[in-house]
Amino acid sequence: MSNVTLPYVLVLYYSRYGATMAMANLIARGINSIAGIEARMRTVPPVAPMTEVAVPPVPIKGSPYVTLEDIKHCSGLALGSPTRFGNMAAPLKHFLDSTGSLWFSGDLAGKPASVFSTTSSLHGGQETTLISMMLPLLHHGALIVGLPYTETALMNTQTGGTPYGPTHVAGLDSKLPISEDEKTLCIALGKRLATIAHKLI
Repeated sequence: MSNVTLPYVLVLYYSRYGATMAMANLIARGINSIAGIEARMRTVPPVAPMTEVAVPPVPIKGSPYVTLEDIKHCSGLALGSPTRFGNMAAPLKHFLDSTGSLWFSGDLAGKPASVFSTTSSLHGGQETTLISMMLPLLHHGALIVGLPYTETALMNTQTGGTPYGPTHVAGLDSKLPISEDEKTLCIALGKRLATIAHKLI
């Protein structure tokens, strides 16, 4: 079977300094380890105070920009963002605000979805950021998939990692490497999300 015809889990993220993108890559690795489904990586453009400021049609680095068609045809969705005052970053929220047509047609209803995030500090709003991303997914009718405590890294981690979804403590300069427990949880979420998505196809 050609990869082009495989169903996919959309890994949609916004990353300012690269930490959230690194998590997205690990989640995609977990997704791609499940037979019969693949990861599709997408990002969102930055937003600017002046609306006439244009962004390049193709990102300078990282994944292509997401389209509504990417969302419409996915079999599952992983949504990631750094925290901004305990909330998702504005570029991701701006994109989600444009998905009204998908809500109206129910394109995400019944599809599994997960969330992931990065923060500068250990108590920098990881859980609230994850929950902020869950809210529009619930309005879309998606089925929220978290991480169960059967994932022992949840009990062992000294950095990021929550039952709501994987997280990473990036440090004040956003340069801390992803810890082994954080890596384990990202890959585990990808596997779990892909397995559930494949069963629901």
